[in-house]
Amino acid sequence: MRLPVLIFDIETLTDLKSGAHLYGLDLPEADLDAALTKLRRQEAGTDFQRLALHEIVCISGLWIDEKGMKLFSFSREDNSEAEILKKFVSIFEKRHPTLVSWNGSQFDLPVILFRAMYHGLSAPSLFDQGEIDTQKRYNNYQNRYHHRHIDLMDVMAMFHGRHFQKLDDTAHLLGFPGKRGDGGYHVPEYVQNEHWLELTSYCEGDVLNTWLIYLRWLLLKGQLLLNDHQHMIQSTIQYLNTQPQHADFLSVWQQTSQRTEFTQSDFPSLTH
Repeated sequence: MRLPVLIFDIETLTDLKSGAHLYGLDLPEADLDAALTKLRRQEAGTDFQRLALHEIVCISGLWIDEKGMKLFSFSREDNSEAEILKKFVSIFEKRHPTLVSWNGSQFDLPVILFRAMYHGLSAPSLFDQGEIDTQKRYNNYQNRYHHRHIDLMDVMAMFHGRHFQKLDDTAHLLGFPGKRGDGGYHVPEYVQNEHWLELTSYCEGDVLNTWLIYLRWLLLKGQLLLNDHQHMIQSTIQYLNTQPQHADFLSVWQQTSQRTEFTQSDFPSLTH
């Protein structure tokens, strides 16, 4: 495993102001969301809004290096969207981590690109493709087949859209918590009600599931030996024991680990 590693995920809402500007809508704010949803259904047959209209309300990450691991979140509790983006892209100015995501190539990174441009930000360390650093011609964060950014959903589907899987389903299949029995998307109500801990815990939960799947991917590819894989799993469990906001994640992981033969040893005390 090439250190440092950064597993990341974002949470978004529809940017009503930009949507009104784009479509020339003069409506009360309370009516804009429904109007934009209707327009999106008409033009694309889906409620999923175009990427440029996804306003970022949280970016969470798990940083792993020689010193250990650390979870973090930048959210709208204390930051504007521009401030969230500035903090996130500044990471790449200092270090050049292996970036790991689930569907990050098709969603998270393009949204970050659009929203950074919207706010007039510069992020060459993340988006340079060799124009500044010639080495990035051969290994940058945007190229689908490079290894600086690993979109697990894409690589595990062998780059074939028909084989794409949901993060929740894959995590459950492999003996990890997934969404912990809650398939609902609660981000809008978390933001509306200022439930910031719930928002960051939700986003960090996706990061943790992605990390666990990444470890299994490295084991499959021979980039982690079995003993090293088991060590990283135990290190993750020990770290989560210090994170009270993820007590539920750890508890559900203990239960789901017993559903596959390979993961039963993740929590040795449960096998006796």
